[in-house]
Amino acid sequence: MSKIKFDLEIKFGSQYGKEEEEAVLKVLRNNAPTSGDECIAFENQFAAYTGAKHARVVNNGTSALFLSMIGIGLKPGERVLTTPVTWIATAAAPVTLGAEVDFVDIDPVTHNLDPNQIEDKLTPNTRAVIPVHLYGQPCEMDEIMALSRKHNFAVVEDAAHAIGAEYKGKKVGTIGATGCFSFHEQKNISTLGEGGIVLTNDDEIFERISLYRSHCTRVHGVSTKYCSLDTEKFPIGKKFWWQDFDDCGYNFRMTDIQAAVGIEQLKKLDHLNQNRIDNAAYISQGLSGIPGLTLPVVPSYDKHVFHLYPVMINAKEFGMTKEDFIYDMLHKFGVKIGFHYIPLHYSTAFKNRGFKKGQFPNAEKLGEQLVTLPINPRQTEEALEYLVNSIKEVRK
Repeated sequence: MSKIKFDLEIKFGSQYGKEEEEAVLKVLRNNAPTSGDECIAFENQFAAYTGAKHARVVNNGTSALFLSMIGIGLKPGERVLTTPVTWIATAAAPVTLGAEVDFVDIDPVTHNLDPNQIEDKLTPNTRAVIPVHLYGQPCEMDEIMALSRKHNFAVVEDAAHAIGAEYKGKKVGTIGATGCFSFHEQKNISTLGEGGIVLTNDDEIFERISLYRSHCTRVHGVSTKYCSLDTEKFPIGKKFWWQDFDDCGYNFRMTDIQAAVGIEQLKKLDHLNQNRIDNAAYISQGLSGIPGLTLPVVPSYDKHVFHLYPVMINAKEFGMTKEDFIYDMLHKFGVKIGFHYIPLHYSTAFKNRGFKKGQFPNAEKLGEQLVTLPINPRQTEEALEYLVNSIKEVRK
């Protein structure tokens, strides 16, 4: 029973092995540089895996979003639209750069930003829309990109939950102007607890992201592809080089130890994601037909990678509220149930910016009813069976 509870208590995250351990030791013996050869190798391999033209590693997913806003040229006072159901980093990135953020309500089935409600929220100074591939489920990108072309706004994909997910055969994060990923400890793959990467097919956006990631340092006489626009590395034999600063930038660099782990994690990504997909299928089959539970719906053209497994609970039909369900599952069966997320317009940060309850009814219903079940690539069939049976028992 203890092993089952361990599998269920570790709700999220990736899985490390000897390969990652050996990669860390190798870099450690090389004095553990930052933004060196391992970072460049990880960028190249991640770009090749996704089909993107450019990739730049950063220290976390929030930095990826922040640099994407800089990359598209977001200016103070311009407007950015996103979903109210996401982690605050999605909205905070443009806000901290002086932009105005507004929310678009979600689709009640997929829980993603509803593209049918975007047009009503557009204004002449709308600069960007940030769709979030929530829980690992791709957004309806065809509709969003059509609106982008029609109204001339940039699309920045928040793919923090969706590493390896696909929309109509395309990897998420490669469809918009940029794609932002997180390698936080809870994500489908991780780089020692923190990390991120930005993808883009646009040369100018990539140049801006690369510059502002590392103090806007320009190393003259050095290949920018080789040195990642940092001063950490320069080609052997180059005897004349100097640095300049194009602007006042930031330090959002990743370390080589993290990148070395990322390289090994990337090799395992498809296998780890398939474990999640298989585990989700087991849970869905086991919970199918239980009154009051609404399970995830996955379109046939999507590859959902189940960073989280969301369930909506109708208290009247199920026989208990979301809060009672979370409490009973923990205290009677030892299973930790989560909730992702409380809508952002409920938070102090956005209430202070004029948002009020009642503005986004679909998001608010999700906040009242949604829970997330434990799912990770380590779960055994025994643990999954215990989870399903516990849910059935708690309902009784």
